[in-house]
Amino acid sequence: MELSRCSINSITVRALGLPALLREAGRLGVAGVAPWRELIAPYGAAAAGRMIADAGLGVSGLCRGGMFTASTAAGRRAAVADNLRAIDEARALGADVLVLVCGPVTGRDPGGSRTMIRDGIEAVLDHARAAGVRLGVEPLHPMMAADRSAVTSLREANALRQAIGDPQLGVIVDAYHVWWEHDLEAQIAAAAGHLLGFHVSDWVTPIEGQLSSRGMPGDGCIDLRRMRACVEGAGFRGLAEVEILSDRWWAEEPRAVLDLATERFRDVV
Repeated sequence: MELSRCSINSITVRALGLPALLREAGRLGVAGVAPWRELIAPYGAAAAGRMIADAGLGVSGLCRGGMFTASTAAGRRAAVADNLRAIDEARALGADVLVLVCGPVTGRDPGGSRTMIRDGIEAVLDHARAAGVRLGVEPLHPMMAADRSAVTSLREANALRQAIGDPQLGVIVDAYHVWWEHDLEAQIAAAAGHLLGFHVSDWVTPIEGQLSSRGMPGDGCIDLRRMRACVEGAGFRGLAEVEILSDRWWAEEPRAVLDLATERFRDVV
């Protein structure tokens, strides 16, 4: 895939601050970046947005909102308030999409947790619409249901989007989380018109850390090129994000990691 379609998610090289990330993105010739909120916090979203624009780069999305589940009503209200702030940050940054990691199973109640997620999303949709920011539900692999997201498949994410029925809400296809789904191609097709992001990495074994074992594209078992064809067939024309959360790659020199990641992006995505 051409680097003109590539965005670097900042977590891939988490040791880099925003200025260094922008310098590397410019050196590599990619089209955009996808910062995490922690990365832009020292500058403020508006100033960070100007820095990104001055570097000639786009913003493929802001990570993250969500985490709507909580054991108390006060906790759920606090989550909604944080998402309202995240929407404002996305608007100030110049991001069209806020990625939602929806929140883990709470109280040993998966169904109730999914209701909390739906309620939380519905509570912030009007604010997102007024801000011109779309919300992208990112389903996570089922192994992360207990601490990250009770939405664990693209099928579930599509069902949630359809149940809410608001065009401000879409879905994110992250290869690492959904590659295993038996009806993945059908679910990608079902999301046509609502695909707000495509994130690439690879699934490698053994799993060394639940949140930090992603592989470099091309090192694992995911057919990224086929998945890319599916999302493009469903109408996705945005930037594809390289998003590698990996203890192995975090230990390497960031420039070398980005050189390899962009080479693999061209060769296998």
